[in-house]
Amino acid sequence: MIIKHWQAGILGANNYLIVNETRKEAILIDCSEYTEQLEQELRTYNAELKYILLTHGHFDHVMGINKTKEAHPNAKVFAHIGDKNLIEGIKEFMNKYGMIEDNIEIPKIDNYVQEGSIISGKVKILHTPGHTKGSVCYLIDDNLFSGDTIFLESVGRTDLEGGSFEEIKSSIENKIFTLDGNIKIFPGHGPSTNIKHEKENNRFL
Repeated sequence: MIIKHWQAGILGANNYLIVNETRKEAILIDCSEYTEQLEQELRTYNAELKYILLTHGHFDHVMGINKTKEAHPNAKVFAHIGDKNLIEGIKEFMNKYGMIEDNIEIPKIDNYVQEGSIISGKVKILHTPGHTKGSVCYLIDDNLFSGDTIFLESVGRTDLEGGSFEEIKSSIENKIFTLDGNIKIFPGHGPSTNIKHEKENNRFL
């Protein structure tokens, strides 16, 4: 398994491409902008984009979905059902916080899922509300893609609509911190970390 990473979009969110070299298939985690780097990586590994998995519904993680779907119409987009209203209300959310985007399209989601839903054999969904109601982490082998739930020595903000510090604290302590300490964390912003380091150094928990 190969993990490629780049930052894209107006807030520089992390996008991760996970490539299965044997099956020549790829998963994109978060899609803040349609980029040429995605196409370059897919060509490099001769891989087909199979899934786009969203960690949550905030605009800075979803704005590239529709253009990416145009380029890869067979790729299926998944998000947690808890963020359905957030995604469908993306225009109102952005306008509320001073980002006037009249021409923004509502991201096209193929399937709304819950914890325990089956996406692919190696993908485990952990529902981790707190940043948003539908925030999730995706565990693939020994790699946790955490979105804006947990960062290097920090946690996602909880002052936006659907946020709750008590929920995010519970999600991290009862879902993430019960995993093996060597599991690497790939967050939605900033550098990677691991569970052991966060247990010992995250000042918010």
